[in-house]
Amino acid sequence: MPDSLVVLLDQNIPHVVAIWLRERRPQWVIHHTSEVGLSGKPDEAVFAWAQERQALIITFDEDFADARSFLRSEHFGIVRLKVWPTTVEETQDALARLFSEVQDQELTGALVIIERSRIRVRPRKPSAR
Repeated sequence: MPDSLVVLLDQNIPHVVAIWLRERRPQWVIHHTSEVGLSGKPDEAVFAWAQERQALIITFDEDFADARSFLRSEHFGIVRLKVWPTTVEETQDALARLFSEVQDQELTGALVIIERSRIRVRPRKPSAR
């Protein structure tokens, strides 16, 4: 695993969360789609950008957690926030729970689903190639 985790926050994550996350995880390299020219771009473009940079994607978008769209053997990690309402406070609370329950190295290549009452970590599946 690289020294620092590269993270891309999807466009459905409030930009203020990127600022908060940079304070909470200064060892991470945090990008927001609005900062890297991905605003309004389709999921495939966001996914491709993240894969080129070996970045973990943090999103509310359920499509990223769908193996029919994005195979777990082909990504560097996806954190799917499944909390409601999708406010800044709920987002920060969900990520704070992630920090307390999951080690950074467990995020690499995993699909992580953060719900209100639990966090599920599904490690990367080996490639079938």
